[in-house]
Amino acid sequence: MFDVRQRKKDLNIKYSRLVCVVLTSLTFFFTISLGAATPFDAKVFKSAKGKLLNYRIHLPENLDPKKEYPFVLFFHGAGERGGDNKKQLIHGVKDLLAYSKRKKVPSIIVAPQCLAGEQWVNTSWGDLSHKMPIEPSDSMQLTIELLNESIKKLPVDKKRIYVTGLSMGGFGTWDIVQRMPKIFAAAMPVCGGGDAELASVIKTVPIWVFHGGSDNVVKTKRSQDMVTALKKVGSKVKYTEYEGLGHNSWDRTYRDENALRWLFHQKKSKKTDELGEK
Repeated sequence: MFDVRQRKKDLNIKYSRLVCVVLTSLTFFFTISLGAATPFDAKVFKSAKGKLLNYRIHLPENLDPKKEYPFVLFFHGAGERGGDNKKQLIHGVKDLLAYSKRKKVPSIIVAPQCLAGEQWVNTSWGDLSHKMPIEPSDSMQLTIELLNESIKKLPVDKKRIYVTGLSMGGFGTWDIVQRMPKIFAAAMPVCGGGDAELASVIKTVPIWVFHGGSDNVVKTKRSQDMVTALKKVGSKVKYTEYEGLGHNSWDRTYRDENALRWLFHQKKSKKTDELGEK
């Protein structure tokens, strides 16, 4: 009888310990999960006309308003469109944040979300060329307004404003840098396409272009033509083509230490500003 009671007591103790371990593990898990989600705060930008744009923003820890920080604008691809204000964090942007933390380069990173059914640039991705629309798309216009407001209200280093994006966001990267060439210290478009006839507008902007050599969604020719046009007007554009790689060239690009080092290293000079105005 004593043995039975003792065994029950031992089992109860073991069960209690197991419950404690499980609860502790769950607490740890959820703490980590929430911690992983919080580096990018969910925000909604409202334009003067009352239009809304979802976006995520990362601000450096212990942000000092007296300091100035690099600013990265990230354009997601077509698959991350919607209204959840979450999917734009799936590809690329977390790699940018990881690099900035790893290299101790505290930065402001902004990732807007294009609404479902809209595009950063109103053009067909399958076409072999396009002319930049006179007016930006609705989502691009809102992003431009968000960018301008961020520069005014946040401690942004105006000599270190970068833009990058993938696929549909690669088109967005080309589009915004061709509309606002004086703003950006560097651009890194991934498997996108721009208006080759406007290459001279961005000839002084440091640009590194990436594309898969076997991309059947956005033809590799889109990036090749932009690089060719830029070189013709004297640009020192860099180009990386991944032989045999299809449309997903962003995983390799945003995990490329050299590419990210190059991006965060760029800084506008007075000479660059003067050349950009010509």
